[in-house]
Amino acid sequence: MDLGNGVVTPGGKSPAVCNAEAGVIFDRLNLNGLTVLDVGAWNGFFSFEAKRRGASRVLATDSYCWTHPQFRGRETFDLARSALGLDVEAREIDVAQLSTDNVGEFDVVLFLGVFYHRIDAIESLAKVARLAKQVLIVETHLDLRDLDRPAMAFYPGRELAGDGTNWWGPNEQCMQALLLGHGFAEVEISAHPTVGNRAVFHAWRTTSARTLPLPEAAQLKPPAPRQNKWTKFLSMGKSKA
Repeated sequence: MDLGNGVVTPGGKSPAVCNAEAGVIFDRLNLNGLTVLDVGAWNGFFSFEAKRRGASRVLATDSYCWTHPQFRGRETFDLARSALGLDVEAREIDVAQLSTDNVGEFDVVLFLGVFYHRIDAIESLAKVARLAKQVLIVETHLDLRDLDRPAMAFYPGRELAGDGTNWWGPNEQCMQALLLGHGFAEVEISAHPTVGNRAVFHAWRTTSARTLPLPEAAQLKPPAPRQNKWTKFLSMGKSKA
């Protein structure tokens, strides 16, 4: 995160990767005057970016990363907010407690890198969907992309990246169906700018804040057909014939 005056935090991603992600998430949105809720804000990068891009109000929420003794996410958020001088609100609250009574409704809701970390992923998605008046933006890990039906992999242990907090790997059909089921009129699926097994979903109730539709070049492409040993054997036999 660039804090100004030549100070850039080390982080786990380069500024180029962070800026590329912000571009996929925000570039086709006119945030001027809109309200934004960032669920699972961690160090606040996307909360601050939304404020920079003209949002009238931004509320950053988190629980796990803000209370974890190793991540110390709330400390990093507060430090960055102070250094940047941006008026971004903060509230420590778990996804399970989010409701219109607790936090209200927002024009734009960000649910970035959270879905697959929740063992109650489908219920959590339903909670944040209810808060989005115009668009819900979800960024998530994907799995089972070679299936031609909605599906989601379950990781009971540390199967995904050795991380016991990774629970689910939906495919794009699953995420799209879940989002449409929450009353969104249109779902656009963008390829992640740097990671092949991730995607960004823009679920629109209304497209009044959308400046451009998703270009074809930025859309998530279907995975290449997976060739098992039997199809490989048969293709070799055909070539010999």
